[in-house]
Amino acid sequence: MTTSPNWECLQDNHLQPIASTQELTLTEGQDYSLLTDLYQLTMAASYVGEGVETKQASFELFARKLPEGFGYLIAMGLAQALEYLEKFCFSAAGLEALKATGIFAHAPDKFWALLASARFTGDVWAVPEGTAVFANEPLLRVEAPLWQAQLVETYLLNTLNYQTLVATKAARLRDVAGAEATLLEFGTRRAFSPQGSLWAARAALAAGFDATSNVLAALKLGQKPSGTMAHALVMALTALEGTEEQAFSAFHRYFPTGALLIDTFDTVAAAEKLAQRVNAGEIELAGVRIDSGDIEQLSKIVRNLLPNVPIIASGDIDETEIARLKANGACIDGYGIGTKLVTGAPVNGVYKLVEIDGIPVMKASTSKVTYPGRKQIWRTYIDGVVQHDKLGLITEAKPRSQVPLLQLVVKQGQRLQLPESLADLRSRTTASVASLPPECRDINAPVSCKVNISPELQKLTQQVSEKNR
Repeated sequence: MTTSPNWECLQDNHLQPIASTQELTLTEGQDYSLLTDLYQLTMAASYVGEGVETKQASFELFARKLPEGFGYLIAMGLAQALEYLEKFCFSAAGLEALKATGIFAHAPDKFWALLASARFTGDVWAVPEGTAVFANEPLLRVEAPLWQAQLVETYLLNTLNYQTLVATKAARLRDVAGAEATLLEFGTRRAFSPQGSLWAARAALAAGFDATSNVLAALKLGQKPSGTMAHALVMALTALEGTEEQAFSAFHRYFPTGALLIDTFDTVAAAEKLAQRVNAGEIELAGVRIDSGDIEQLSKIVRNLLPNVPIIASGDIDETEIARLKANGACIDGYGIGTKLVTGAPVNGVYKLVEIDGIPVMKASTSKVTYPGRKQIWRTYIDGVVQHDKLGLITEAKPRSQVPLLQLVVKQGQRLQLPESLADLRSRTTASVASLPPECRDINAPVSCKVNISPELQKLTQQVSEKNR
């Protein structure tokens, strides 16, 4: 889809300054390698100046802790991260614009030569998208020349953090709603940016949603967009043509498989009039949507009036509200989820250096200590249920009957696997969530699965810590 770069680093590209009246949007053909934080570039220039830019470095991307109220995360965003790495380069126009800032006046000439010929040549290890992970477990590790591994940090964090958040929310929503409920992604207008809305749609579909209302995202992903109608149509046609019934008739005439939004004026009155027409054989309804009011009570009344018509609920609904509605016997067949899916407590994933030139390193800052060395996650199952994970060094022997989660997905800059389908990602997410113990899936007071630190990793951490002191 168009959220990931698709360009050639042509010499005749022109990067024009953005005027205050222009819209700052990302399009195909732009230099995405400049979509980074300034300090990535200043550090890279410093590495070149010190002659260490080609030292082999390993960075791992992980969350120190889970967002509040979460018992797990669903890894997502790898496909866009890998596409970015495949296309990694700097255009001549982009480099000229960077030079023009004056910030790099003292940077060595070799820095510019390095960027001009930039390509990603490293290895990437990653947890497959749709896999449940826990705090301190790497979603991804980049092993590459230091300057390359440094420069890609910002983009990798951007796509993995946000898509992992949305995928985790989507997985929780599906888990609570059940397999039979229809879940529609309605978050485009609430996502943090146009690009974010496309990523959110993809993450939601990959983690179990049935469809998205985002037309561009759906078409780019080979899906059919899905939606209903807005109150504006009902209000406009009622004012112009006389009644709410005429507004419903008009919409149904052109979109007979579309759901009717029945809460613009009086939900019960609208349902009663529609029931009369349905019972008289004048109309067949594909569904109705309720977006406001006491959805629990209204759904029961509407179900009595329209017993064979699917009911969709929307309006700032999340997994907690779905659980409440189900517990109280609400008659709802599907949910349109927007704001609470695409916003919320962020996944604060970080990207930290763990090894440089074969030397394990760690951060020792208060409350931000990291584990040194390149690592693997080993998962233990009993009867298909996750018991615990072990975080250990990649040099350790494979534990008996444990499954490694990190897989080699890029070797010397070349992808080793074809992109996966949404159906495959959805299936993996469903199976991964189903494998978690009930206390981990609880949405009120979740208890995350235990992650054991191997004795070898504990020993290395102590050694590096003492060396740092």
